[in-house]
Parts: sequence; C-alpha cells; structure tokens
Amino acid sequence: VQLVESGGGLVQAGGSLRLSCAASGSTFSINGMSWFRQAPGKERELVAAISITDYAFYADSVKGRFTISVDSAKNTGALQMNSLKSEDTAMYYCAVYGPATTGWATPDYWGQGTRVTVSS
Repeated sequence: VQLVESGGGLVQAGGSLRLSCAASGSTFSINGMSWFRQAPGKERELVAAISITDYAFYADSVKGRFTISVDSAKNTGALQMNSLKSEDTAMYYCAVYGPATTGWATPDYWGQGTRVTVSS
C-alpha cells in the first residue's frame, strides 16, 4: 500500500491549508485514517484520526481548527486546517488502519509526509 500526501506548503498565520491523502497499491480496506505531525526537534504526535464510522479524535491543540475526513470507498482522506498558527509548522504524515488495528498509535501504513510551514 502506498500513501501519497499533497497540499502542504507555506502559509501565513491565520490562513488555511487542506492536506490530502490517497492510498493505492492493493486491495487494502481502510478502516480509519489519521494525520500525525513532527516538528523539528520534537516527537511525532497524533493530530487527528477518524474511523469509517465517522468517530473522530483531535488533539487538544487543533480542536476547533482542524477537520479530518475519510472516504473509504475511494481510499482517500483529507485534513482541513484553518486558523493556522506558527506552532502548526511541521511535517505532516498520513496514516491508515486496517481491520486488525490495535489503536490510533499503531497505523498499518504511513505516507512520506508533506511539509507545512506557517509564517508569523
């Protein structure tokens, strides 16, 4: 399974970006999708996650600003990011979960990442 992210870039604080993720390569059936991020010098953290039953999780730092979505039929998903702050600057990674997932922290597949830079 290959995950390809797109939509990263440079944006001013207060602006918006929409990250997209597309899965391909096998008959893998997505049961959920998440977005992690890793800022320079920091550990990777879970930003948002969603199951195909539309249960969603958001880190406290992004609640009310970010919205995650998934289309299991198309094996695609997105992360809409509004009211961006400089502290949102990071590499963002898409991840997906299969039927045997044991939790949001252990995805089955990862993307290569897309960089988001928020200028203040």
